[in-house]
Amino acid sequence: MDGEDGAPVTAGADPTPDPPLTEQLQDVSSSVESPEETEPLTQEEAVKVESDGRQVSDSGNDADDVGDMENAWLVRANNIEFSNEQRYATNIISTAKYNIVTFLPRNLFEQFLRIANAYFLCLLILQLIPQITSLSPASTAVPLILVLGTSAIKDGYDDYKRHKSDNGINNRIAVVVTPDSAHTEKKWRDVRVGSILRLSKNDFIAADLMLLSTSEPNGLCYVETAELDGETNLKVRQALEEVHNLSEDELRCFKGIVQSERPNNVLDKYEGTLHWQGNTFSLDNSNMLLRGCRLRNTQWAYGVVIFAGHEPKLMQNSGKARFKRTNL
Repeated sequence: MDGEDGAPVTAGADPTPDPPLTEQLQDVSSSVESPEETEPLTQEEAVKVESDGRQVSDSGNDADDVGDMENAWLVRANNIEFSNEQRYATNIISTAKYNIVTFLPRNLFEQFLRIANAYFLCLLILQLIPQITSLSPASTAVPLILVLGTSAIKDGYDDYKRHKSDNGINNRIAVVVTPDSAHTEKKWRDVRVGSILRLSKNDFIAADLMLLSTSEPNGLCYVETAELDGETNLKVRQALEEVHNLSEDELRCFKGIVQSERPNNVLDKYEGTLHWQGNTFSLDNSNMLLRGCRLRNTQWAYGVVIFAGHEPKLMQNSGKARFKRTNL
């Protein structure tokens, strides 16, 4: 069978000719101009961007704003129960090497790590065998016991001073702001992550804190960091602009959530995020008061505990007491 132009047409083929090229291009352009409609975002997914580029959730729930991070260090202000559930460390520190039970075995073990002590111990064992030597074991035992006893007394006294220093620090008094009362005096050992502390002029800082408000304009305060870096010149720290005007009554009800980096020993760097009233604020080292610092030239300051016990940067940089032995 032939078509209108005389060309043969195969049996079973559609005799309808293809549309012109211009019509095909129009169909393509119309499909591009009319994309498929997407479903509207839910209230939880809606996010608005502030003028400074920070993202703020519309939900108004601070807990929903916190990202799901398996290893995130989360701190809820005025929520000690949450910190206990997370099993965060208490604020008790211990720099001592021994206790009553472990002193004798551990000290003897460390002393016999000295080659000289180990040599005389082996010599004493051999002298206990009559077939090997005719010398009295007392000739070796008495000097060895004298050396071991003198070293043990010295090590015990040094460790006693460490225990005494630890007890003095753990029993210092800190002023805690709680939802139930304005001021509560607690020992440093009873301070927990999430507690809000009130610092007065010349007070030592009990733990690593995020600064909330101060007596100075714009949330400024001054700290001495001599115990951290040996520098006696004062450092400036500043609270976030959004929270530095909070009164003590407002701090008692403060429910901010801090998403922080994990404990580390880097003194000059900190990264974290504060989630409060549906807003997200970035935190850095200038917003932190580290343990071991001392508040200067500032009448008072408030801060929420982020790291306590052996987790503050000061304690992360403190090495364990080592047994000293000569290389000779």
